[in-house]
Amino acid sequence: MGSKSCPICGGINFNQQAVLWPELVAEWQLSPVEVDYINHQQGTYCTNCGNNLRAMALAAAVVDVFDRSGSTLAEFCKTIGSLRVLEINCAANLTSIFQQIVGHRLIEYPEFDMEALDIESAYFDLVIHSDTLEHVKHPVRALSECRRVLKCGGACVFTIPIIVDRMSRRRDGLAPSYHGGPGVFGVDQIVQTEFGVDFWKIVMESGFRHCAIHAFEYPAALAVVAYA
Repeated sequence: MGSKSCPICGGINFNQQAVLWPELVAEWQLSPVEVDYINHQQGTYCTNCGNNLRAMALAAAVVDVFDRSGSTLAEFCKTIGSLRVLEINCAANLTSIFQQIVGHRLIEYPEFDMEALDIESAYFDLVIHSDTLEHVKHPVRALSECRRVLKCGGACVFTIPIIVDRMSRRRDGLAPSYHGGPGVFGVDQIVQTEFGVDFWKIVMESGFRHCAIHAFEYPAALAVVAYA
């Protein structure tokens, strides 16, 4: 983390723990370098708010979209006023912070299908999701739905696990791989897509006009910003 402070709460103290387990490392065929930065992404956390690097990347990108450079997410959510925000599944430990925004709405699987959102079109200013698309059968369809519910000029800010030195691949025909921890086999934890450097294609294919990468810390802490 160097001299960086937490973009969520402003904390300056961090701890780290390994989170990957041998079976997942083998299923993803991860190199030692990839294991290191994924463990850093998922296992380095702020001791004040408890959020990890993945959540920090998401938070920093959201603040940046609305030109609040220098503000923490906590400060931003208290001062932004009314903003129509759709959070799809709980974004790490950020939900309670986002809920301070007037106009925030949280929807969760299985009540809502990300590939067919029962929500009116062109309503939200911001759509947020974190490490969700890799579990969706048709990620382009899901992102198309995110775009549909956004106002023109709105943004979808999200994180996905990205292996930066390889291409994306579907896990169709491969042994099932699950996130969540050793021995976790929930249907919502199964991995459908392993995203690589060409992840941007699904953003363009879903109809967004612009795709940006927000690097809080490369390559461990990346967030994607897609503009409708």
